[in-house]
Amino acid sequence: MLRTELYANPHNLFLHDLVLDSCRRHGPKTAIVDTSCGRRITYAEYGQTVEDLARGLLAAGVKPGEVVGIFLPNCWEFCAAYHAATLAGAIPTLLNPAYREREVRYQLENSGAVALIADGCNLAGVNLGGLPNLRRLYTTREFVPGSEAFATLLRPVTAVLPKPAQPSEQTLAALPYSSGTTGLPKGVMLSHYNLVANVYQLLGPNATALNAADTVLCFLPLYHIYGLNVMLNPALILGATLVLMPRFHVQHLTALLIEEAVTMMPLVPPAMNALCQAAEAGQFPRDHKVHWVKSGAAPLAPELPRRFTALTNILVCQGYGMTEASPVTHVGFLEPALYRPDSIGHPLAQTDCRVIAQKEIDPTASAESLSETPDCEPGELVMRGPQIMLGYWKEPQATTSVLRDGWYWSGDIVTRDREGFYRVVDRRKEMIKYKGFPVAPAEVEAVLLEHPAVRECGVVARTDPAAGEIPVAFVALREGFVTSKKLEEELCAFVADRLTHYKQPREVHFVDTVPKTASGKILRRELRQAIR
Repeated sequence: MLRTELYANPHNLFLHDLVLDSCRRHGPKTAIVDTSCGRRITYAEYGQTVEDLARGLLAAGVKPGEVVGIFLPNCWEFCAAYHAATLAGAIPTLLNPAYREREVRYQLENSGAVALIADGCNLAGVNLGGLPNLRRLYTTREFVPGSEAFATLLRPVTAVLPKPAQPSEQTLAALPYSSGTTGLPKGVMLSHYNLVANVYQLLGPNATALNAADTVLCFLPLYHIYGLNVMLNPALILGATLVLMPRFHVQHLTALLIEEAVTMMPLVPPAMNALCQAAEAGQFPRDHKVHWVKSGAAPLAPELPRRFTALTNILVCQGYGMTEASPVTHVGFLEPALYRPDSIGHPLAQTDCRVIAQKEIDPTASAESLSETPDCEPGELVMRGPQIMLGYWKEPQATTSVLRDGWYWSGDIVTRDREGFYRVVDRRKEMIKYKGFPVAPAEVEAVLLEHPAVRECGVVARTDPAAGEIPVAFVALREGFVTSKKLEEELCAFVADRLTHYKQPREVHFVDTVPKTASGKILRRELRQAIR
């Protein structure tokens, strides 16, 4: 096994302490370049800002163990608010800045958030009234009535920063929400130990090539665990420079590669495909300094990394993980002898994996009692390691369905070859991956069923060259309603008004009935076959 050691011992280390220690060691160096406002922040400035914000939160009445919502795009305020919240002993819950009112209210109410840090533009059309726990609302750049200015949290106060009441293994450092295959998204409880261990796994011997000299360009949303703990936290702990883009934009990205002398950036497959097209059109700079890119969040078609490297001369390192694993469990290699960009690579240090034969999968059996598949044969990936979550927030039943005897059942079907390289071949889960973002069919179906025309419905994925997968809805209408293009557009808009844009069905197929099992479960396989 090539990966056996971590970067350092993660036990009883707290994420904010590692970041603040890096701020003291790299004081004058640029920590963050926020391209949304042109601000450049040194490590010394960042450390002071985080400490001031933490004291401001405490002075505002936030108590250790309470939840603070962060509802911001990629910006310096997001970074500082996140690390300040954990320094104050609070639990940050991170909201997608594209969320609509329904999604925002659900996450704030479910998490019990007592304070929300947002920008006014994100709150347009969002009513926060009546949330039982929400006491304070802060806005960063655009003010809204009823909010307080984010700057008030930076005023000098004398609050004393708390000492952790529990070990890092039991203290939550993040509460991101992950879409499940049934019901609404669930809060994923990630401890300081989970996140620090995963950073140290990524930075350990024979793992990733990230280092303190890197300038990392990040358009991946920081609210997503990929942006948060694969880019933001490792970069700041190492002392690298993080260049933030609020969203992916080809022309802006290619210009920043040169302006900021970027050496590394994370990608998702649709973004890699868009950059290939830019390179083919002569719009990708030849004199860049990018050594490698990391690809994750969705499966990478084997030909895409080869095409990308041929066009840009940049190596591709594919990885694999999920929010429940902080997020990385596997990552590839850049060394020529081990370079397999079509593979998710080998497990990280201290990550045990089993590939369980599909015919033997028993929801009550322990992973160690079941047979593994032979080399190159598909089976469900089951894992354990220090990066695996504590469980789902307020969801003990959902927790026990995926965490059994310390093993996490991924629901993903993989193969493992004789050299130990893993490849994802299918998902038992019903999740749709739109440009790397997870879409739970059940969540979209629940909204469609609220429309007066819809009697029953089912949502599945259809392969799409630009997005990876798109949501497609099958709808059976109530009596008195007639199929039409206008109704199809109305149903898509109905979802788009209530859920973030990428969850909107791109197609609606009208059917007499939605196929179901005898127990009433939607037969998604039949629906997928209908659109092939």
